[in-house]
Amino acid sequence: MVSDNSSVTSSNRSPSSKFGNSFTTRIFSDVAGDITISVDGESFLLHKFPLVSRSGKIRKMIADGKDSNISKLELLDLPGGPQTFELAMKFCYGMNFEITTTNVAPLRCAAEYLEMTEDYREENLMARTEIYLNEVVVLSLEKSVEVLSTCETLPPIAEEVGIPNRCVEAIAMNACKEQLVSGLSRLDCASEATELKSGCLEWWIEDLSVLRIDYYQKVICAMGRVGVRPDSIVESLMHYAQASLKGVGKYQSWNPVRMKPSPGIGENDQKTIVETLVNLLPAEKSSSIPLSFLFGMLRMGIMVEATMACRLELERRIAFRLEMVSLDDLLIPSLLTGDSLFDVDTVHRILVNFLQLIEDEESEDCGYESEGLGSPSHGSLLKVGRLIDTYLAEIAPDPYLSLQKFVAMIEILPDYARVIDDGLYRAIDIYLKAHPMLSDQECKKLCKFIDCQKLSQEAGNHAAQNDRLPVQMAVRVLYFEQLRLKNALSGNSGDGFLSQKISSGVPSAAMSPRDNYASLRRENRELKLEISRMRVRLSELEKEQMFMKRGMMDKSGNGKTFFTSLSKGIGRIGIFSGPAGGKRQKSSRKSRGSDGKTGRSRSGWLKQCSAWT
Repeated sequence: MVSDNSSVTSSNRSPSSKFGNSFTTRIFSDVAGDITISVDGESFLLHKFPLVSRSGKIRKMIADGKDSNISKLELLDLPGGPQTFELAMKFCYGMNFEITTTNVAPLRCAAEYLEMTEDYREENLMARTEIYLNEVVVLSLEKSVEVLSTCETLPPIAEEVGIPNRCVEAIAMNACKEQLVSGLSRLDCASEATELKSGCLEWWIEDLSVLRIDYYQKVICAMGRVGVRPDSIVESLMHYAQASLKGVGKYQSWNPVRMKPSPGIGENDQKTIVETLVNLLPAEKSSSIPLSFLFGMLRMGIMVEATMACRLELERRIAFRLEMVSLDDLLIPSLLTGDSLFDVDTVHRILVNFLQLIEDEESEDCGYESEGLGSPSHGSLLKVGRLIDTYLAEIAPDPYLSLQKFVAMIEILPDYARVIDDGLYRAIDIYLKAHPMLSDQECKKLCKFIDCQKLSQEAGNHAAQNDRLPVQMAVRVLYFEQLRLKNALSGNSGDGFLSQKISSGVPSAAMSPRDNYASLRRENRELKLEISRMRVRLSELEKEQMFMKRGMMDKSGNGKTFFTSLSKGIGRIGIFSGPAGGKRQKSSRKSRGSDGKTGRSRSGWLKQCSAWT
């Protein structure tokens, strides 16, 4: 290896004759320079003999010259520029200098360019740089990263001599060795904290963040081939993204005007980084990628206008664990001018992917073991249903949110995704309050998604007194509240009418086995939903029974509150069923005055309610 005891070239010499006042005076004191070589506009006064004895290219240029006494040469596109040429000339003159990770790649490329091979001199510059690469660089992960980073500024000749590929393979192999060592260290240090061990064992993750994205992609692919742990690769991807992109962190404030990079700052580079990192993500079943990172990459992909394929891949990965997503993750701001404040279309696509996964899982399952109430797919669907209802309530106040998008988010979920409709009712009520200009037809279209049978007692009482709801909706709510009260007083479960929706369960002989199986699956799902509803109703009835007992024991008569509110609701129905205007209110007041009239109006109201239902 070349000696590292070198003297730096004097800095006070003339640029036009760099070596004339430095090496040549000391080595060849009696011989004046006889050739000037120009490299990228910088001239070097040198001697032909030491150059032609080691450089095949300079020997050929001098031999091919028209004038045998040629005194000027120009080297175009020399790798490394004048600095590397100066070190190469030092080598030709026999001066000592240090080969380091910073200059070995430019020197190896310059040796290839100048043809400084063993054909002209033993232990030439090409052989010396190869020794350093093989005996020093490839044995160290850190040194391999440093050499690989220097190749970013070199011309394609670096790829031809294979320096980047050797460094990439060396990084991957050394990372794999570190992984094996970490496994042994984990056995020896089982009592240490996991965070401390992981931080110490994956020290190379930070080193990789200095690489250019194309080299980084090659390194990660090589790591996957040699067997580096997927979780280590994910950690590296996250660190690289946080170092190269802005706004990927979960708690980064989202300001499109402030964060959107201008084209001059490398927006195209950020787009390439986002798309490349997404392609490098391991398979979702082999590693646990943090949802905050996936949503951060999705937001950045939207901001830099990444390809739709990149965004769809992120949405698909998020859909795999949608039941674990928080509300803040789904609140993705929209960058389209004049659109809603939040990107509802992206959330809708994520939800579609999730429902497709649930459907695929159910179609692959040919047994009934996983069809119980505790099945993972059904439990995940109920969690997502509650999450989407909360999301709808959060975006409902947006004045720019169109009814079409709001309805699309509601109707995409199947009926069995909601045990109760309290969350859906709350979201629709907020939307109606924030959009008072909706027509009656649009209000009816929106309210038809609320199942009055799936409203709790509190939600039903609120809906019965809600002036924003259509009249028919309020009447249906009161009708089912009366049925619930009647069943509660008679001792029934209050959900007997739900069983009318379920078929007998006897498969038809004319149906194919596949259709029979599909029908049984639907009925099984409906049974599960009814059991869930009955559990909710049972808890409500227990609460009502407790309140009624307290009311009967209370001498002050506070137990009549519930029946008083019910009588007020029935009085409000009289307003809807009366002839017209103010006469309606008078008739309702008079009807409360006499039992006979009240009975008649109540029987007419029941007939009308049965006609609506």
